[in-house]
Amino acid sequence: MTWIENVDAIDLVFKGMIIGIVASAPMGPVGVLTVQRTLNKGRWYGLVTGLGAAMSDIIYALITGLGMSFVMDFVERPRNMYLLQLVGAVMLFLFGYYTYKSNPTKQMHPASKKRGTLMHNALTGFLVTLSNPLIVFLFIALFARFAFIVPAHPVEQALGYLSIVLGAVAWWTGLTYSINKVRNRFDIRGIVWLNRTIGIVVMVVSLMGFYFTLRGKALY
Repeated sequence: MTWIENVDAIDLVFKGMIIGIVASAPMGPVGVLTVQRTLNKGRWYGLVTGLGAAMSDIIYALITGLGMSFVMDFVERPRNMYLLQLVGAVMLFLFGYYTYKSNPTKQMHPASKKRGTLMHNALTGFLVTLSNPLIVFLFIALFARFAFIVPAHPVEQALGYLSIVLGAVAWWTGLTYSINKVRNRFDIRGIVWLNRTIGIVVMVVSLMGFYFTLRGKALY
């Protein structure tokens, strides 16, 4: 019996939400744009920018999942899954380290004085994220680390993908709410330290995942 024959829908939803949060959290171009719009235009403009990014993320998540489902005969073998989880943990660590070392403020542009419509702000958030296909590699690492692809269980898998969106929405809602609350005390340094904190958390979780996989235990 392989791991794919035992699927817990609640567990898959939990993993999907973590994936959605991790994929959204780093202060890349759309993260910086969301913070800028929250500070300059208001919370709702920042929020819809993040929600637009979440819609783009789910497209790349579906593409990644579809591609990985074609190699499930290889993936579902316990030995191969073990190796993939180790590789996924290493990739996540490298991603966390890159996030920690990067300076998102270099991606900041002068804020537009025009608010525009909420739909326009959401669309630009969607397009900014869609223009970065490298997000696929992050999803590959996350899907491998969490053993997320279960094509033999379409209902549970659909719930998992939906939970990715919910995780992303939860992140953008929490971020814009927090930024809006401290807008008078949040500056460029705040963006840098937020990004570094996210990078540290991702690295710690990836190291824990690597260790527990080596020990033959489940971290999540």
